[in-house]
Amino acid sequence: MKATVIIPAAGSGRRMGGSISKQYLELAGKPILAHTLTLFENHPLIEHIYLVVPAGDIAYCQEQIVDRYSFSKVARIVAGGSERQDSVSHGLDAVAQDGLDQPLRPILIHDGARPLFDCQHLSLLIEAVCDTGACTIGVPVKDTIKTVENSTITNSPERSRLWQVQTPQGFQYQLIRDAFDRAAADGFVATDDASLVERLGHPVKMLEGDYRNIKVTTPEDILIAVALLGGTP
Repeated sequence: MKATVIIPAAGSGRRMGGSISKQYLELAGKPILAHTLTLFENHPLIEHIYLVVPAGDIAYCQEQIVDRYSFSKVARIVAGGSERQDSVSHGLDAVAQDGLDQPLRPILIHDGARPLFDCQHLSLLIEAVCDTGACTIGVPVKDTIKTVENSTITNSPERSRLWQVQTPQGFQYQLIRDAFDRAAADGFVATDDASLVERLGHPVKMLEGDYRNIKVTTPEDILIAVALLGGTP
């Protein structure tokens, strides 16, 4: 079964520091968001893309991203919310409004500022979603991790059990819809979508990705992404 992708890109990018949102910054000659969309536009198992951006950016994204780079799989550009979780929920609403809310439909959710994901993992991710209902991409942590309270280390978790979660994260439509509805009812906010599914008691499979799949968040990340692409800013 082909998958539908929701790409939340409604953040302000405050940590990047400039006047332009990070998803529109140029990376190797084109906007970061255009790089991200290309990953899914070119994959045969992706059927539809829902792009979620700030309400005031919809016309800009249509003209300067979708039309300019001829992204034919973008079904709709959706207005985001105040938090990432709200933006993804708006994307799920749009999927349902367009009649794509079949319970077992694979829904992938990918950060707009992750332009370096290796799409060779997509087939395995979609297969895992169809088999198990929920799967995310991630990598084992390289560094020792500490939990800290009031500037004091309180715990040193066993590194061999720790993974750094990335996106895409994939879910069957009804499962992720139920997870978001439960979170909204409980007033619960998470930093990733898999956490919402975990709250339902449903297991989430971890699929190993690669360390190149960085999220461009700070100016230093631009330099790293340029180096990984082998290009110039």
